Amino acid sequence: MGMFRRERLFSPGSASRRMLLKRGAMLGTGAALANRLEAFAAAGMKPSKETATLRQSTPSVDISGTGLKILQWSHIIPSHDTWFDQFVQEWSAANGVVATIDHIAAADIPAAFAAEIAAGQGHDLIEHIAPLAQFEEFVVDLKDLWDEAISRYGESAEHCRLNSFNPTTGKYYAFCHGYAPILSNYRKSLWEAIDMPNGPSSYDGLLDGGARIYDGQGIQMGIGMSKEIDSQTAALSMIWAFGGAIQDENENVILNSPETIEAVNYMKDLFQACMTPEVLSWNAASNNRLLVADQASYILNAISAYRTAQDNQPNTAADIFFSTPLNGPAGEEHALAPAHAAMSYHIPTHAKNPDTAREFILHLLDNYDAALLASRLYNIPAFPATAPGLDDALENDPNGSDPADKLLVLKDAANWTVNLGWPGPTNAMTSDAQTSFTLSNMMAKAARDEMPVSDAVEEADRLLNESAEKWRTQGLMGGGQ
Repeated sequence: MGMFRRERLFSPGSASRRMLLKRGAMLGTGAALANRLEAFAAAGMKPSKETATLRQSTPSVDISGTGLKILQWSHIIPSHDTWFDQFVQEWSAANGVVATIDHIAAADIPAAFAAEIAAGQGHDLIEHIAPLAQFEEFVVDLKDLWDEAISRYGESAEHCRLNSFNPTTGKYYAFCHGYAPILSNYRKSLWEAIDMPNGPSSYDGLLDGGARIYDGQGIQMGIGMSKEIDSQTAALSMIWAFGGAIQDENENVILNSPETIEAVNYMKDLFQACMTPEVLSWNAASNNRLLVADQASYILNAISAYRTAQDNQPNTAADIFFSTPLNGPAGEEHALAPAHAAMSYHIPTHAKNPDTAREFILHLLDNYDAALLASRLYNIPAFPATAPGLDDALENDPNGSDPADKLLVLKDAANWTVNLGWPGPTNAMTSDAQTSFTLSNMMAKAARDEMPVSDAVEEADRLLNESAEKWRTQGLMGGGQ
């Protein structure tokens, strides 16, 4: 993905602040609410009365006169960024904070964070779509923030907590506030034509049906094997379904196994049967584009492609349906997926205003129902109590799905979404694997016959072990026994 940057400076001395402070706590009325409703309408959304009004809680510490520099990914649902910028403006004005927001492509966040660490200065708050555990030494421990959030809202989805916590050091290096579950996205009409109207439910069905659709209807499968995060998460989900894993529960690398070899052989067969070489050089938007362009029978992704289709190809959107991750040889209990996006905030040790950053995160949680709507149901809350309207929205999608409950499959997403390091914790090694695309590279080398399958798995296992040893030496990872 190319870089996209938008900077907004929200000054406490602005006309917006004077207007909002005059209204005191009633920040959901008048011009502020009109602006928010206008942004929702521009995005084709239908916010409810309950989620259209912001809740302004009193910060636990005095943050007036401070600044807040936020760096976060350019959301794949554009309406979210429109809402978020206004949301920050209203909060910063109400609290006398000068806020700056930089939106850049998700793929550019890790490198930007690393550059700030090297410089010892930069943003106060950094969001990525996956936890950046490899930067643990350079971020603030957020245990107090987690404790406060739990006291207010109850327990979070466990995978969100595990995507933020290192049991070896006892440190909460991130705050995962929400996630986008991975789903099977399939074109119903294509699968109906081969007598599979509900799409594939297993990897066997995916290969059989995908090959028949490709041979008979000329429409390919859309699972990437390139240096981008969708390819990496698809590979990880497939390995789990076949009974393999990157590591065990004690953080010992176990990738090189018969189960992983079987998964890589399967991916090679899938590539040869129903995909084209373009999947080897995709970026994170490519599978979305293929599905929206009527050129994919199936992709493994969140609901973002569907939302794009609703805006640009409504006939295609009507034909896109969803199911949970596929069953593999390891059985239903291994039909799992990492989050397509685990929205994770990090507060660097170089942050000038860490307390302000904490207070903003708590404010976001206080208004997560609005974030849910603004993201068009992409941002599922880590803390279910923060978005009590979720189930109603899934049963009757405010964005006009047909049928209205098409997204109801997301209701149980916490049952199949697991943390990045499952069955062990997310750690610097598993985060390294995501940003260096170890698994998708392994799949690609085998698929294009650059290496025998067993050699590709062995190489990836060696790279993971080298990464693990580096982090163990620094005391940031367990295992190695």
